[in-house]
Amino acid sequence: MEKVKIYIVAIAIVGLLASCSKFLDTTPLDKMDPDAIFDKESQLDAALVAAYDPLGRGAVYAYTIQTRLATESDEGFFYSSSRTTGPQFYDLSSSDPEVLSTWTTLYQGISRANLVLENVDRPVMDETRRNYIKGEALFLRAYYYFLLVSNWGDVPLLLHTAESVEGNAIERTPSDLVYEQITQDMIQAEELVRPIQGYDGAGRVTKSAVRGVLARVYLYWAGYPLMKIEKYQDARFWAKKVIDDTEAGHRLNPSYDEVFINYAKDKYDNKESIWEVEFAVTGIYEHGQVGSWIGIRSTNESIGTAYGFIGTTHTLFDRYKVGDLRRDRAISPFYYDGATQVLFAETQTSRRFPGKWRREEETALPKLNQNTPQNYPLLRYSDVLLMFAEADYQVNNQTPTAAAYTALNEVRRRGYGKKLNGPGQISETLKSITINDGGTGYTAAPVISITGGGGEGATATATVEGGEIILVTITNPGRKFISLPTITVTGGGGSGAVLTPVLSLPDDADLKDLNSAEFISAIQEERSRELCFEGFRKYDLIRWGLLEIKLKEVGSWITANENASYKYVSLSFDNFDKSRHTLLPIPQNDISLNGLLTQNLGY
Repeated sequence: MEKVKIYIVAIAIVGLLASCSKFLDTTPLDKMDPDAIFDKESQLDAALVAAYDPLGRGAVYAYTIQTRLATESDEGFFYSSSRTTGPQFYDLSSSDPEVLSTWTTLYQGISRANLVLENVDRPVMDETRRNYIKGEALFLRAYYYFLLVSNWGDVPLLLHTAESVEGNAIERTPSDLVYEQITQDMIQAEELVRPIQGYDGAGRVTKSAVRGVLARVYLYWAGYPLMKIEKYQDARFWAKKVIDDTEAGHRLNPSYDEVFINYAKDKYDNKESIWEVEFAVTGIYEHGQVGSWIGIRSTNESIGTAYGFIGTTHTLFDRYKVGDLRRDRAISPFYYDGATQVLFAETQTSRRFPGKWRREEETALPKLNQNTPQNYPLLRYSDVLLMFAEADYQVNNQTPTAAAYTALNEVRRRGYGKKLNGPGQISETLKSITINDGGTGYTAAPVISITGGGGEGATATATVEGGEIILVTITNPGRKFISLPTITVTGGGGSGAVLTPVLSLPDDADLKDLNSAEFISAIQEERSRELCFEGFRKYDLIRWGLLEIKLKEVGSWITANENASYKYVSLSFDNFDKSRHTLLPIPQNDISLNGLLTQNLGY
């Protein structure tokens, strides 16, 4: 590890590297005198950009976390029969190259942040601006450590750059102490960084980002394996700080679809998307694989090519209930075979693709082969609401309070299309269809047409018996109705049927009157429905102590219900061993370099 550390410090001193972020147009310097490197504010800016850079690297959020480390839970799996080993299959050794690459990249980020912090006081510059830089560097260092401790447990804690290879052997720091340092850095950063309303985009670290991520850090600390349950109080505090910040004015985008369309079109809505990794089509390191390696499989160059390495599970599909508009955005109903859009059968609930990031929605040109400009969310407001609901429940002796219900149901209402569509207008779905008169003479099912009311997409089918309509089934509840639509019945050989639509109400999506066990289960399921494929499910299940149980359930279903050609997928579920696979192995490369490093259990 120290070999990598010295190397990256040297790189930062000599070149400061190019950034994959779009928020700061800083041209790094090719060569610098190490003794004069931080004499100018612009040089400090360049060093800060270099500290952001690892977020967008392939080993972190360009593709590895989404496709190798975080997705393999009860939501998704690595969709390739040609490769059956690696962290995504819970079949790996301490020499796994992707584990090493991620570990190394995170420590590179830490080294770069340390370099900024050690030199932040050197240039003559505005003190407020200096504090912004210091706060962002503190947070980035802490965030990289958070990713390390979440994946490896005890890790070496390095708070200064190394000046030489000699004497750099360092042992692993207990996880509790790493969390202490993470939260200490983040709390200090929260006082220094700018409020989110100071930026047009969401790529920079802001007060809202720090507060929301602090809530996440404390939730992880409170759960398995450390079980510091007193940290739920801190998680609640920081999530509430985001919710109560009237100047930032965070709110949910009325459209769940639009949240992800914005990532494809390089548009910002930092009321909802608080912090994100930014990618672009220009520059050597600017693009990622969001929408390609995790996205809808496509061989169409005009739409955008995509491998679609991640498949979805029947478990996630079935988790969405009737009327939940998020399902067909989160789980694609189609894929592209050349110019043809191939629809999945409604009964095919597994082997679909994550649909949040879609290449057809990109506007930046040219559309590169497999490389995309789509941004990736690190913190959304819906996550903050759900973290608050969970922490509040835990703080109040595992009792669901009115405040917890309010936060949970706000997310659910948007999921069911029930956010305000404008002043005084509620965007609703079709709840049911009442049969006022079944008509006479029907020899076949008539066609049910639903029009008007400001809505779109609603469909229904009729069942006929004895010449009359006896049942109307809503096959798509539609969305955006602001008044009752008109229902027309045609064909089927009969006449006289009268049907009346019933729209849903704003609180139809609300959960209420749940007992303690039902409420925490509702939180766990809602986090999956809302945040699937955003890098959280595996770690949520770990901290709840449920990962092994959920993986075994999915593996058993695949074994019982899928054909032989698909059985290889069950490996990623059946291989899991809680005593071994809850953490990743410490890379053997670093153990060889650092004699004080010890290995995680089972590797």
